[in-house]
Amino acid sequence: MVVSRDKTPTAQETFMQMAQAAGLRGRLLVTIGLLILVRLGVYIPIPGIALDRFKEEVQNTPLIGFLDVFSGGGLSVLGIFALGILPFINASIIMQLLTAALPSLENLQKNEGEAGRRKISQITRYVALGWGALQSVMLTTWIQNYAYDPGPVFFAETVIAFTAGSMFVMWVSELITERGIGNGASLLIFVNIVAVLPTILGQTVGVAQQGGRDEIAKVIILLLSFLLMIVGIVFVQEGTRRIPIISARRQVGRRLYRERTNYLPLRLNQGGVMPIIFASAVLFLPASLVQFTQGKEGILGQFNQVLGPISNAIRMDGPTPWVYVLVFFTLILFFSYFYSSLIVNPVDMSQNLKKMGSSIPGIRPGRATSEYLERVINRLTFLGAAFLSVVATVPTAVESALGIQTLRGLGATSLLILVGVAIDTAKQIQTYVISQRYEGMVKK
Repeated sequence: MVVSRDKTPTAQETFMQMAQAAGLRGRLLVTIGLLILVRLGVYIPIPGIALDRFKEEVQNTPLIGFLDVFSGGGLSVLGIFALGILPFINASIIMQLLTAALPSLENLQKNEGEAGRRKISQITRYVALGWGALQSVMLTTWIQNYAYDPGPVFFAETVIAFTAGSMFVMWVSELITERGIGNGASLLIFVNIVAVLPTILGQTVGVAQQGGRDEIAKVIILLLSFLLMIVGIVFVQEGTRRIPIISARRQVGRRLYRERTNYLPLRLNQGGVMPIIFASAVLFLPASLVQFTQGKEGILGQFNQVLGPISNAIRMDGPTPWVYVLVFFTLILFFSYFYSSLIVNPVDMSQNLKKMGSSIPGIRPGRATSEYLERVINRLTFLGAAFLSVVATVPTAVESALGIQTLRGLGATSLLILVGVAIDTAKQIQTYVISQRYEGMVKK
């Protein structure tokens, strides 16, 4: 087997390890088997539902269609895994917010070590159970209108089935993280989005075949715009600002260690895909509420009359698309700064550098360092938010301009998740290859 001496394994070494190394091969097989199991559960339907009428409703409801992409079509077919990994993702986000707000949880995460992290993981599971039960109740209440025999028995059975399915998917994601190649929750979302791709691409090719040269040209332009977005996402996701750090000279016994120069990497896009998910959910909320309150009387009818103009104003295909772009950019900017403040704390970074005896050249340790890092992080966050806004609006704008709506489900959020998870999984596999390389050196 060819072994690279570089830090990063070559493609040949990676594929050889995947085929020959028992440890990595076993992890890959476990991951693939569990992913197939989850995909099979998506297509086990809840009995007693008129699926044809329900699919039409899903297509006319923006928020449900948006969530259907992340469940791999599970919501449109109402499978037992219809909620998928979404309750666990929501619970993880809630726990991140609570950890930053509650000192007791922050103490568990920072000072209690592995035991504290396990306790936070256990609390996250309970939150996911409660959130999954709440989402199951809401979903069952909605789909009762499409049931052949609605009633208390149907309601209870359906809620239990949806909740149990979401907990099983959460357990599978943890198995993939522990015994597979890692990133279990992200991989499940990745596979769900990929599962929808053949249908979307088939519809797009069908539009090109049925139309003439103009339609073919429009489809080619649309696909090229998505490819350019993917290339841009790769560059920005990997983009970092390297801040130089100098470690102080120190003496251990009779040995004198000289100053060492290193760097502190700060990512251009700290929040990843989370700001665009939050912004998309907020934008879809008015349209979904208008859809649910349509034709109602009383307070709900007045609510519909108030939200109707607002929903039409913030649509890309509405009369004022610039309002949609402005609102979307503002929401992404807000959530980018909000999420970045949860992930990166300049004060903690400054204190950690001071404890390690390191400093940034030309910047005094302590408050000056934290202020400098805060300025750099704010600039990076603004650039990352601007990039997310471009990625979020360009594909939708191109679709609206060309009049092709077949890729509506594959938006900017899906592209960011696909590219981000693919990069993280590739790095995870490379980490296992490097560990196998050193294990082989030790055995020799």
